[in-house]
Amino acid sequence: MRCWSLVVYWQNTRVIEPLFAEAFGVLLFESNMDDSLYDEFGNYIGPEIESDRESDVEDEDEELPDNPTEEPASSDGEDGAGASNGWITASNDVDMDNQIVLAEDKKYYPTAEEVYGEDVETLVMDEDEQPLEQPIVKPVRNLKFELGVKDSSTYVSTQFLLGLMSNPALVRNVALVGHLQHGKTVFMDMLVEQTHHISTFDTNSEKHMRYTDTRIDEQERRISIKSVPMSLVLEDSNSKSYLCNIMDTPGHVNFSDEMTAALRLADGAVLIVDAAEGVMVNTERAIRHAIQERLPIVVVINKVDRLITELKLPPKDAYHKIRHTLEVINNHISVASSTAGNVQIIDPAAGNVCFAGASAGWSFTLQSFAKLYVKLHGIPFEANKFASRLWGDMYYHPDARVFRKKPPAAGGERSFVQFVLEPLYKIYSQVIGEHKKSVETTLAELGVTLSNAAYRLNVRPLLRLACSSVFGTATGFTDMLVQHIPSAKDAATRKVEHIYTGPRDSTIFKAMEDCDPSGPLMVNVTKLYPKSDCSVFDAFGRVYSGEIQTGQTLRVLGEGYSPDDEEDMTVKEVTKLWVYQARYRIPISKAPPGSWVLIEGVDASIMKTATLCNVDYDEDVYIFRPLQFNTLPVVKTATEPLNPSELPKMVEGLRKISKSYPLAITKVEESGEHTILGTGELYLDSIMKDLRELYSEVEVKVADPVVSFCETVVESSSMKCFAETPNKKNKITMIAEPLEKGLAEDIENGVGPNILLDDTLPSEVDKNLLNAVKDSIVQGFQWGAREGPLCDEPIRNVKFKIVDARIAPEPLNRGTGQIIPTARRVAYSAFLMATPRLMEPVYYVEIQTPIDCVSAIYTVLSRRRGHVTADVPQPGTPAYIVKAFLPVIESFGFETDLRYHTQGQAFCLSAFDHWAIVPGDPLDKSIVLRPLEPAPIQHLAREFMVKTRRRKGMSEDVSINKFFDEAMVVELAQQAADLHQQMI
Repeated sequence: MRCWSLVVYWQNTRVIEPLFAEAFGVLLFESNMDDSLYDEFGNYIGPEIESDRESDVEDEDEELPDNPTEEPASSDGEDGAGASNGWITASNDVDMDNQIVLAEDKKYYPTAEEVYGEDVETLVMDEDEQPLEQPIVKPVRNLKFELGVKDSSTYVSTQFLLGLMSNPALVRNVALVGHLQHGKTVFMDMLVEQTHHISTFDTNSEKHMRYTDTRIDEQERRISIKSVPMSLVLEDSNSKSYLCNIMDTPGHVNFSDEMTAALRLADGAVLIVDAAEGVMVNTERAIRHAIQERLPIVVVINKVDRLITELKLPPKDAYHKIRHTLEVINNHISVASSTAGNVQIIDPAAGNVCFAGASAGWSFTLQSFAKLYVKLHGIPFEANKFASRLWGDMYYHPDARVFRKKPPAAGGERSFVQFVLEPLYKIYSQVIGEHKKSVETTLAELGVTLSNAAYRLNVRPLLRLACSSVFGTATGFTDMLVQHIPSAKDAATRKVEHIYTGPRDSTIFKAMEDCDPSGPLMVNVTKLYPKSDCSVFDAFGRVYSGEIQTGQTLRVLGEGYSPDDEEDMTVKEVTKLWVYQARYRIPISKAPPGSWVLIEGVDASIMKTATLCNVDYDEDVYIFRPLQFNTLPVVKTATEPLNPSELPKMVEGLRKISKSYPLAITKVEESGEHTILGTGELYLDSIMKDLRELYSEVEVKVADPVVSFCETVVESSSMKCFAETPNKKNKITMIAEPLEKGLAEDIENGVGPNILLDDTLPSEVDKNLLNAVKDSIVQGFQWGAREGPLCDEPIRNVKFKIVDARIAPEPLNRGTGQIIPTARRVAYSAFLMATPRLMEPVYYVEIQTPIDCVSAIYTVLSRRRGHVTADVPQPGTPAYIVKAFLPVIESFGFETDLRYHTQGQAFCLSAFDHWAIVPGDPLDKSIVLRPLEPAPIQHLAREFMVKTRRRKGMSEDVSINKFFDEAMVVELAQQAADLHQQMI
């Protein structure tokens, strides 16, 4: 038995103390050993001791998997076989009583793994590592930004809905589009009420539920901000059911990007027009946009009751008002169709116009109204023939019982007034007049009897009840969709031709045309909706061929994908699928072609739109075209977090903003500031609210809004500009000149608003060598066009001509690193020699106002460099419409200013219209800019350029030496000297 002692050296005296080793944890020595085995400091220097070897063996054993059945492993680890109940561990051959364990090796408590088991993840936290107010385990974030619904039961079963979904011939995909406050959301409410076991009208507050305004801020602002879809089973007049996928879109021009995303998924547009206001700015834009997307249009004349209750027009005038509105719509359609072809006529007699008073819950077409007469009088006559005589200059002759184009001798009203408007006016005037007897009589004539309790209701609820009893459900609207909007199957060919970028002779194209459920999977995603915690998004798209299923692995192709460049591609698994119903979702296991579907699990790599397809497919898959918007994001603001350490959170929030808003662009300037580009003030306000409250949850500072500029030229370059590559082996010569008027807008839809033209002659330039570096020159030109020389803003409306090129024959001397910067530099120098100018975006402003405020509007506009293009009375109303152009940079605060000067009577909407040249020369150094003083009109270009350069952290003036070669500068000086000589 070995005896252990504590050895202390003190002034060369060796003292042997009792056994205190465990308490002090100092060096241990064996007392019976010779002094020669230790150095003067008491360190052991003798031969290796047996116990050391044992401990080495123990360490090795510890690493081996212990197998107690074969041989007991000697271990001092946590899981060793010799462990004494997880506390102090010792080797088996040592007596526990005399075993010495150092303080740092002593184990006072079992490890978390021993207590909870290996399958539980445990975290060890040092004290005070987290602030007290921060919970150790974060609760699940559940942001209250959306409204749900308690009861989502419908009149038809979910099974029935899914059955209709699997037959593309019975599916209609439409988008409700139109101007702000024209009643799109309330019209959806009417359809929701007719398909669900809920009332969308609160009889106490007399307010509508606005079912598809799912966000709380939409309810508070009382406008729609996001497009929201619903899949409703609607019956036509023959009681046949159809699945109508309807997308409710915002009417504010700032949010027209949502309308673009909705029209991409739809096969037709339902244009909703306020009967009193008629065609407004966004109505016009919606018509143009639908025709660009090659979609048929049907019209709903909504709020017909405003003609009765607000404008108090007699039935005859109401007819003329409606007719005028339809004529204006047809004019806009024919103008827009002149570019797209295939002109469509909107005509109530043809059945593509529906009349509605959605707030009172009624709608009808002439055809459904004619059927109402057939049902009412019980006389079998052809409803369609009757309907065709209910519009236009048709008069009923009661004596001969025929319709003629001339009025009867005794006089009489047009058939529409007599048979449609007069009964409608009668119901309204009597219900509002609250004369119970006359209401009963009128309703009895229309075959309707109401209970006594109903007559005790307030006017609006009674009106809703009376009208819905007379006109029934929206069968006329469904008939219109069925007859004038193609089914998902019939529309597929036209749709796919328009949006698919791949070849038309491919198997994929054929499968999409046929809506083939067994074909290759192709889904076009155009919208992303945030989940309740706003951390991830669900993707909303349309299935064109194949069937998308839960658990399926698929490829997500981004907007930058092509078969040659597969970088923008990820593989994801679909975790869940739903039919999106605004305030609730119906989970499904698969979605067939022609249907709209909400997909979970694929959003990570999607920024705006995407194409989903099978993982492995032999044929090349191409993407669906990115969305083509009818406006540009020209207003921008810079943001930074209040607390700089929260920058990563804000950047992540900005990424989510970019996903949530189709047209929003978020980017980092060279100066490091984060900018957000949007369409207008309301758009940016909505973005900032989402950024602060939903997506980053940090306090964000916002700079004053500014605008995007463009750079252009107004003359041809005054000399041929050239640039040599750094190795002096290549030389490119170029000139710049303005493009022909209107050409930039046309080519912009395809590529960009500039042209690079090879204007060299084969006799002067080796075309083979030039073609060898063509890609590099194009890249240099695109780089230059993206960031112009004046203030790093895009170049626009410029034609660059390559007039000479000397290219090195050896590939080594004409690499991309040589050519690209040189091509950019020569483009810049040609640009600067062609009288450069700055361009600013201009809004088209439409202002609704009473006549007495028109002069005040002129004053407000003239102060802001705006000018009126027209002021016209709104037909049939006391209002005026003032149309004007206003530079976007002058528009900030314009709406508030306008309301102030018109006592809140004028209302305006602004949408981007065109680019205009800013007055003045941006390179005129003689202009002195005085701080805090408004610059004169001719100094504006200089002011805008200098301030933009300052904001971006650039030097105040454009440095010519930066873009001109030395030889060019010498030539310029020579030209100036010659000119001076001539003048003398």
